[in-house]
Amino acid sequence: MNPEAKPTPDASIGELMSQLSSQLSRLVRDEMQLAQKEIERSAKRAGIGAGLFGVAGILGLAGLASLIAASIAAVSLAVPVWAAALIVGAALFAAAGAAALLSKHQAEDVAPAAPFTVANIKKDVQKVKDARHDRS
Repeated sequence: MNPEAKPTPDASIGELMSQLSSQLSRLVRDEMQLAQKEIERSAKRAGIGAGLFGVAGILGLAGLASLIAASIAAVSLAVPVWAAALIVGAALFAAAGAAALLSKHQAEDVAPAAPFTVANIKKDVQKVKDARHDRS
């Protein structure tokens, strides 16, 4: 039997139930595939944001190490070497801030999981309700 067949007025209850079963099965399968694709898209975007947040952490640690080195250089040598270390440390912190802002932007742009699937399911439920009321 063709799952796309339209019910006819002379179709038996068994035929109608068979059509309903196959169409419902296909509908659920299609909605699951759509949800999977939407979730994959959101997960990829969230992964990029998490990766950039990791970059911000690494650059922040490098900035801290440079500032520590600058402090040591300033105390032990009292020469212009410490000034160079402070400049490098400040530049690394600026880069960490930029990466953190990019990470925040990526995380905010993550869409809610499966919005199209939710909308389709609501529409399908409404159609079933409407069809049920039409037969009453």
